Amino acid sequence: MSRFDAVVFDLDNTLCRNTHDTTALYERAFEQAGYEPFGRPEDLWTALDGPPDPDDPVGYFGAGFARLAAQYGRADADPLALATALAESIDHSQVEFLPAAERILDRARALGRVGVLTNGPRSRQEPKVERLALDDRVDGVVYAGDLPRRKPHSEPFETMLSELGVTADAALYVGDSLAYDVAGAQNAGLPVAWLREDDAEAGDYRPEYTIDSLAELEEILDS
Repeated sequence: MSRFDAVVFDLDNTLCRNTHDTTALYERAFEQAGYEPFGRPEDLWTALDGPPDPDDPVGYFGAGFARLAAQYGRADADPLALATALAESIDHSQVEFLPAAERILDRARALGRVGVLTNGPRSRQEPKVERLALDDRVDGVVYAGDLPRRKPHSEPFETMLSELGVTADAALYVGDSLAYDVAGAQNAGLPVAWLREDDAEAGDYRPEYTIDSLAELEEILDS
């Protein structure tokens, strides 16, 4: 019998991943903005500051393009024009489940309540939820991007707990971000399973569980 009455999952890079052709998106942004391309998609991702800003995606991408323009000596390029073209080209429904995600969702559902808590707004995240048919697999979805406070604040977690009707200590949260998922869940009193990437180190954070794949959750849920 599991010690948990509910399992709550982050969405991006926890349950699913994007399937975009990032090179095509990048090149299309330059084409639509009317500039010769410079840099590579991975250069832009490196230049971005933290996770996307749900309130200002153009400003978020624009800051990255501004840094790239400076690095490549392209003062002629308008970073906001490039950012607008990129943001408008993204199809947020282009996602797929991570390995073992569907099996773990079914296992969690067999044990109790299941929720999804994502930091993005409904406008960006609902197409992913629909593509993955998560409405048929979970008992609630919270779009923290539409709340006054997002992760790592405790409000989104408290909203999720209220929707599922469980207490914090009886709900396991699963996420990939130390700064947003682990910090936020623990601030709200939830134990956390941190889905790390490439043997990353937790540093000063102390997640209750560290897993390298969703498949490892089965043992945690069954313990």
